[in-house]
Amino acid sequence: MRLATSSEDTVKCAVSTRVAGAALLAAATTVTALAAGTGTSVAAPARAAAYNRECGTGYTQVNQIPIPGRGTVFLTYNAATGKNCVVTKRNSSTGSPLWMGSWLQRNTELKSKQEQYGSFTSYSGPVYLDAKGKCVDWGGEIDGYVVARYKTNCATLAQTER
Repeated sequence: MRLATSSEDTVKCAVSTRVAGAALLAAATTVTALAAGTGTSVAAPARAAAYNRECGTGYTQVNQIPIPGRGTVFLTYNAATGKNCVVTKRNSSTGSPLWMGSWLQRNTELKSKQEQYGSFTSYSGPVYLDAKGKCVDWGGEIDGYVVARYKTNCATLAQTER
């Protein structure tokens, strides 16, 4: 590739770029049309997991931990009951089941630990724990990628650590 050295070269370069861009657009349109005509789908980029009330009515998301490229672990709280809930969600709910897990405990109280592990297509959990007025330790796993937070969301709904 050579750099444009004169105004004539600049015009030629701009025209070449427009032609190449148009050809690329035409090729992309053709691929899309072919995929649509044959029933073949073209994969869209993965979207980040979102909390969709998997814990039930009254639970508000208060914290989250991303699992890069895989999903997110969500911590929720129900002010009426004083219970926390954790769910681990994949970015995509399609495809083969993956090993996933969710866990939650009152900070330093190992006997309080609630957990769920197994092979799931979209999410693990919910796991619930009465932790009103307490700090919680919590985390999750997707396909061997483990994340956790310790001593968070102590006693109030407003305290979120991100």
